[in-house]
Amino acid sequence: MMQIGEGINRLIAGKSLSGDDAERLFHSVMKNEETPMDQGAFLAALTAKGANKNETAAIWRVIQNEDTVKATIQTTLPTVENSGTGMDAFKTMNISTAASIIAASGDVAMIRHGSRGITSKCGTVDVAEALGINVETTVNNTAKSVERCGIGLFNGMSPQTHPAGLGRILSGIHFGTVLNVAASLASPYLPRFGIRGVNNADMIPSTAELMKAIGYEHVLVVHGFLGDDEPGIDEATTLGRTVYREIDAFGKITDGAFYPEDLGLKRGDSDNIASLGDAKAEARRLEAVLSGKGSRDCEDIIALNASLIFYTTGITSSLRDGIDLAKEKIAGGDALAKLNQWRQCQGKAVMAS
Repeated sequence: MMQIGEGINRLIAGKSLSGDDAERLFHSVMKNEETPMDQGAFLAALTAKGANKNETAAIWRVIQNEDTVKATIQTTLPTVENSGTGMDAFKTMNISTAASIIAASGDVAMIRHGSRGITSKCGTVDVAEALGINVETTVNNTAKSVERCGIGLFNGMSPQTHPAGLGRILSGIHFGTVLNVAASLASPYLPRFGIRGVNNADMIPSTAELMKAIGYEHVLVVHGFLGDDEPGIDEATTLGRTVYREIDAFGKITDGAFYPEDLGLKRGDSDNIASLGDAKAEARRLEAVLSGKGSRDCEDIIALNASLIFYTTGITSSLRDGIDLAKEKIAGGDALAKLNQWRQCQGKAVMAS
């Protein structure tokens, strides 16, 4: 049986692990059976080598099967998760959270699973907390929030969600690893539809195939470039070209790309969507966009990413129609109303457990 030192040396040499070896070694890391130095070295070596689909799937299995509290959610709405992997070259405002609130105002059940910032100062959980959401609540309470108001957030760094060790690992590292993909996919509830942003376009095929393999019905994975070719963000972008892979319910694979101009949007200014580096400031900016008082660049990129959800679920037949719907939800007050409803369903004041 491979020991962790042997596995680390193999990864340093640029060689891959079998799925079984990756699963056993990460199990020992998650259970804290290895020294802190070996745990960090294992994750760093795997990141430097580049985790393949089998290694990522093995780590996901450990987290999903051994360290994820499961939830039951009863809803007739299409269930969706949208998130990014982090580790992107350019740090933006919290686009996915704003897009999920807009989508929830348009008859989608958003089942989010995020973490505090690891490679940024404003992770999904940080911003949600600043918006007044109880991010330390139980899995059952989050599930009730989805059922009652169409949106809920599972905290991927909380022992309420992952009690056996994931939070310990994530809180102790400050660099992107395979966990940005594997851990983010280990959710208490697997939605039917998955939208994923990745930090490097080379990750698109393997991430889409992994999501399909673990049970997502319909998958869309994107990467947004800064301009045409410079790696950029783990979202669809208005700054340049977005590339994607879609795998539908019948297994049909579609690879493609689009520019903002293709969808009736103007190119954005990166300065206007760059991270402010403070969760409270990001929460204020997000709420301004949902109120129709944000900058055009912020509203456009958020509407674009909400459109991915509307399109993938079949609520709209095209991204352009999805953008129009997202902007209608902002202009009509539905998006802001959904945020306020979420505060009532999963707010700090209403869920102390």
